[in-house]
Amino acid sequence: MKILKIILAIILPPVAAFMQVGLSVNFWVNIVLCLFFYIPGIIHALWLVLTDKK
Repeated sequence: MKILKIILAIILPPVAAFMQVGLSVNFWVNIVLCLFFYIPGIIHALWLVLTDKK
C-alpha cells in the first residue's frame, strides 16, 4: 500500500495526501501547493507518506 501512495504522491499529490491524512490541514496545504507550485506539492505529499503522518 505504501508503494501505491508513493506513486500517487508523484502523479496526483492531493490524492496521496488525502489517503494519508484525510481532510486535515495538511490536505488543504497540499491542494494550495499543487495549485500554485506543483513540485512543492509533490514534495509535501511524499513527506506525508514517508513520515507516516496521521
